Amino acid sequence: MKNRAQRQLEIRRIIQNESVHSQEELLVKLKSKGFDLTQATLSRDLKEMQVAKVPHPLKGYTYNIPNIEPEQRDSEKSRFNYLADGFKGIQFSGNLAVVKTQPGYASSIAAVIDNANSWEILGTIAGDDTILIIMKEGISKLDLINALTDIMPNLKGRI
Repeated sequence: MKNRAQRQLEIRRIIQNESVHSQEELLVKLKSKGFDLTQATLSRDLKEMQVAKVPHPLKGYTYNIPNIEPEQRDSEKSRFNYLADGFKGIQFSGNLAVVKTQPGYASSIAAVIDNANSWEILGTIAGDDTILIIMKEGISKLDLINALTDIMPNLKGRI
């Protein structure tokens, strides 16, 4: 049985070199390479590795792994700025914000928001076209909007 580090390295190789559309497809590829794991284990690996499904113009959705190093934070913003095109609007209720996106963009945008580790945001929950953002206590709407535009500068003037 191969260990977690080997398995995650192989997951990274597969996703970076092939268009993978589902966990089931990824499981089959991993099993063909000698990795014996369950869908639940794969799901945990994908979450830990911060894998996101992103829309592909020809192939529906494919998995994507962000390669983020601490010294790349500024380039990360420009790299994920294209996701701002999927943003439709935001509404607030107390310390919650609901972001509406184009279909398929929510999980990718939420992953970028979570990976930014913004002090204003406790976390996100994403569906296909909706993101729930949970703000820390005492954070204003303007604070959150500023944090979001810092994460994805192309949002400036859109929210």
